[in-house]
Amino acid sequence: MLVLTRKLGEKILIGDDIVITVLDARGDSVRIGIDAPRGVKIQRDEVVRAVSEANLAATQIDTAAEDRIKRSLDVLSAMQSAPSSHQPQPDTATPPLPNPPAEA
Repeated sequence: MLVLTRKLGEKILIGDDIVITVLDARGDSVRIGIDAPRGVKIQRDEVVRAVSEANLAATQIDTAAEDRIKRSLDVLSAMQSAPSSHQPQPDTATPPLPNPPAEA
């Protein structure tokens, strides 16, 4: 790693087409400007690491979530195969009417 000390307004040249300029320095932070061709990716390390970690976490299997989904599907399947509670049920509270007498 090359370590340089620069003052405000001083530049660092990388290759023929990348220029880094020190814009401001306050306390422990430094503002820099980067002039580079459009095709050159310029990314902050902490953002790249955070995205990589989030992508890795997204690929991990959450067995607890998988179990919850399976239980939910089992409950749904049981509800679909059970008789519907909206079907009319026989009324056992009142006795059936007697058959009318047969005509001769």
